[in-house]
Amino acid sequence: MTSNTLRSARVRPASLLVAPVRATLVFTTFLLAAACTKPAKPGKTTVPVTVTLAELGDAPYQVTANGIVEPLQSVAVQSQVGGVLTAVKFKEGDEVQAGQILFEIDPIPYRAALQQAQAVLARDEAQFANAQRDADRYAALAKRDFVTRSQADQAMANATALKAVVDADKASLATAQFNLDNASIRAPVAGKTGALLVRQGNLVRPNATAPLVQINQIHPILVRFAVPEKELQLVQQYSRAGASLRATTRPTQDAAASVGVASVGVASVGVLSFVDNGVDTTTGTVTLKARFPNDDNRLWPGQFMPVTLDLFVERGAVLVPSVAVQTGQEGLFVWILDEAGKAQLRPVKVARAVGEKSVIASGLSAGERVVVDGQSRLTVGATADIKTPGADAKSAGKSDAKTAGKADAKSAGKAGGKATAPADGRGGRNAP
Repeated sequence: MTSNTLRSARVRPASLLVAPVRATLVFTTFLLAAACTKPAKPGKTTVPVTVTLAELGDAPYQVTANGIVEPLQSVAVQSQVGGVLTAVKFKEGDEVQAGQILFEIDPIPYRAALQQAQAVLARDEAQFANAQRDADRYAALAKRDFVTRSQADQAMANATALKAVVDADKASLATAQFNLDNASIRAPVAGKTGALLVRQGNLVRPNATAPLVQINQIHPILVRFAVPEKELQLVQQYSRAGASLRATTRPTQDAAASVGVASVGVASVGVLSFVDNGVDTTTGTVTLKARFPNDDNRLWPGQFMPVTLDLFVERGAVLVPSVAVQTGQEGLFVWILDEAGKAQLRPVKVARAVGEKSVIASGLSAGERVVVDGQSRLTVGATADIKTPGADAKSAGKSDAKTAGKADAKSAGKAGGKATAPADGRGGRNAP
């Protein structure tokens, strides 16, 4: 082996080691360059929100409860005399007036009894008149000693006894007249009749278990409800002030359908008419009743109705939509926007809810911008992009119209292409 051959054999292993080392140095340099490069800062983003202003307004103090409608009076009509029912003067379900004749019982036996009582009274009155004349004569004769005093006293006693008989006859006559009058059964109160339980031809008896008909007075009508005992002091305070406390109720969909009333959601207005004289120790509530005119028959006995009782009106209260009030670990809060448009978290105290708004007792002033939509994406100090209410709907409408327009144009294009296909020679497969 020559010297050149040996030299080349020694050099080859060194050249083989240089390539990996060079690749390692290049990779290390790339890593160092990547580590020294600073990441790009992300651009600032804004959060779209909808805001409204906290405002001053009148906030009524209201007590709400679930109530049940009951008639002002409910009367079970029964017969006070017995006999065969000869006539029914109304249809079940009719509105009747007080004193209106409802039923007729066979009056013949009662008319005969009246006539008999009248005859007995006439007979006894004649006997009493004769006895009274005898007593007067005997009294005059006794003064002149033509008869004894004993005879005069006896004549006076006979006259007095016959007078008592006449009085008894008058009572019997009144009873007979009463029975004859009650052969015609009249409505004791004005109201709505229920189901007719006894038909014409039936034998009715006084004090029967089942009444002839039930009458409910529903003009006006009552709604009975219960409020917590903590509200009793305010109810008493403002009911003693002289003004009638206003009560409102509105039928639900099911309640209105049950009586055939189409005006669902229209409130009926009444006044507080009754405060119970004790607190129910079992429930801790006080029973109240409100009276409503019910001219349109919207309220019906037995319905369950929500009732709102207005006690007083707070003037100049800070009001915000209830959706703006959020619940956190430390209590209630709202998101507000400062002058720079930055979101800030503001703890608040809510006094009560009035419809769809909340009365803020503390923590917020009138005129501050309150977030009502988009709160879930907010953080303290975030920049807010204020949306105009209804803008989303308008944008959605435009987008839908644009999409519909494109779809119509595309459909029209396809239809046109199909219509002209035979003209350009591509649809002439069957041409000769």
